[in-house]
Amino acid sequence: MIGPAVVKNHLIEIMRILALQAGDKIMEIFNSGDFDVRKKNDASPVTVADEAADALISAGLKKHFPKIALVTEEQATSHAKAHSTFLIVDPLDGTKEFINRRDEFTVNIALVENGIPTLGIVYAPAINRLFYTLTVETAVEELAPFSQTKFGEQRRLHLAKPDNNSLIVVASKSHRDQETDDYISNYRIKDRKSAGSSLKFCLLAAGEADFYPRLGRTMEWDTAAGDAVLRAAGGKVVNFETHETLTYGKIGYKNPFFIASADGVKLVVVNKN
Repeated sequence: MIGPAVVKNHLIEIMRILALQAGDKIMEIFNSGDFDVRKKNDASPVTVADEAADALISAGLKKHFPKIALVTEEQATSHAKAHSTFLIVDPLDGTKEFINRRDEFTVNIALVENGIPTLGIVYAPAINRLFYTLTVETAVEELAPFSQTKFGEQRRLHLAKPDNNSLIVVASKSHRDQETDDYISNYRIKDRKSAGSSLKFCLLAAGEADFYPRLGRTMEWDTAAGDAVLRAAGGKVVNFETHETLTYGKIGYKNPFFIASADGVKLVVVNKN
């Protein structure tokens, strides 16, 4: 576990500053409209914005917290070793949104302790939404404008009180598929929302939706920060098949399919046989 509360308070402060700085760099490139798109070894896209944000965040975390292991999407060498306690970064979550000139991309930074994300920050610079944990039991949204020198006005995040006969589901804008739609059809749905990147977790934490199923490929850096925010607000993220709490720190850092939800949503068990 990471030391006393004062250390975690400092960690949250530094994570917030680095997320804001990375967001500024990303928006500079986004607004220029001048960037190339390349393919990584796994065929996923990457841009100079991903790399610039990663360099900024990684340097800051290593400077301030050199003894905490760091895993980041853009540094493949960091994926080779498993950790129980570590920092994990997706410097630009929602690269497809970024490339397609949609605004729901985020900067994600999280602390995982003993396999569980305990602190996290999700910053969506294009839409001025900033979510983070203050403690493992408190998550907030800070209201714009944002200052890098001091915390601004915050509102505590509270889950919705779901009515299982009238649920709001949130799903991906870039990764919708028939299997996900088939699973959603098991519920009584009042409304469907689409959101990019890890904002889906934050919409749950803010009481703007009830559950988010993901039956597709994700990596731990995609989910850890949003997972931390949702859990701190009282929600949960579970393995799709077993309904056991999602854990982090596996070699390769690949997630199973999962369901994120507000407390009180009656999750449907799907028989795979």
